[in-house]
Amino acid sequence: MLQAGLLGLNQVLIKIVNAGLQPVFQAGLRSLCAIVPILLFALLTRKKLSVSDGTFIAGIVCGVMFSLEFLVLFIALDLTSVARVSVLFYTMPVWFTVAAHFLLPGESLSPARVTGLVLAIAGVTIAMMDRHDGNVSLIGDLLALGASFCWTVIALLVRASSLSRASPEMQLIYQLTVSAIVLLPVSLLFGDLVRDMTVNLAWVFAFQVIVILSFGFLLWFWLLSIYPASSTASFSFLAPVFGVLFGWLILKETISLSILLALLLVCAGILLITRAKKAK
Repeated sequence: MLQAGLLGLNQVLIKIVNAGLQPVFQAGLRSLCAIVPILLFALLTRKKLSVSDGTFIAGIVCGVMFSLEFLVLFIALDLTSVARVSVLFYTMPVWFTVAAHFLLPGESLSPARVTGLVLAIAGVTIAMMDRHDGNVSLIGDLLALGASFCWTVIALLVRASSLSRASPEMQLIYQLTVSAIVLLPVSLLFGDLVRDMTVNLAWVFAFQVIVILSFGFLLWFWLLSIYPASSTASFSFLAPVFGVLFGWLILKETISLSILLALLLVCAGILLITRAKKAK
């Protein structure tokens, strides 16, 4: 529940800080700043940190995917509403379940899980077709889905590659370091780095670094390391609910009936996938 709440809140905070920082620059700067608390935590708790244990190549690939995920996610939130991005981005368990069927042992599709996939994909279709909200962008929708696909690849790498031998802290350090190296220079291609930064926005940014990125992502990777793949992905099934809720409460977004229906179908589909996995 806590992890899902942090994931849902994350979208709102990114959109808020986008008012002060260019989206790609914000993503790269956030990664750079988060390296320090993650390293301190790992050193204090004596976690294993190594690039010579056979995880280096997988770690770099994961970091590149992390860079691409956040590049397109941050831009998506600049173009469209938090509610739409939340519904589309957090469909990751759907794509994860399909990929796991082919790539991971013990993750085969059952009739119940297929039903869940159909429901969730129907929800995505409805969300993509909805054009009643004034803050709508087809490019933003597509970028949000693209970010979801990148997240799926990261989850598969963490589960199935040599990266599974690394500690959650080392996995995150790979991703933060590579994304900072990639995104900060790339951000120069997207216009002015600073828009209208204020002290309040700086505090929101700091909260993102310390609580959302550092604590939240460590929690996610720890869950991913000890639970079955599909069940792990489904820990975030409430994230789109929190995303839509926080978008409405904090940003005063108008939520159309189509988006609510899409949200219901996506959440029902992911929940069905989860229950089917536990029953198996």
